[in-house]
Amino acid sequence: MLATLKPAVGMATMAGLFLATAAYFTFAAVQGDYGVVKRVEISAEKQELMAERDRLKAEAARMENLTRRLSDDYLDLDLLDERARNVLGYVRSDELVIQ
Repeated sequence: MLATLKPAVGMATMAGLFLATAAYFTFAAVQGDYGVVKRVEISAEKQELMAERDRLKAEAARMENLTRRLSDDYLDLDLLDERARNVLGYVRSDELVIQ
């Protein structure tokens, strides 16, 4: 009886090791540093960063346009008037200010 029990114990041990190894690699493929969940998180973060980059590029282009319009080479008098009114609080003599 003992001789027939040894192969069964060996097979059970091998099956247990195989299942443990398979479970480990399955867990690592899903939850590990390079797993599916991490890939989804990185993809979402990439989308957020790309949206922020696009917003910053648009803001930089707007600021570059305003700077160019107030430069010595090209002076936009309407923009200069608007900035003087906002920053310095200038008002023309024919305007009425209501506070």
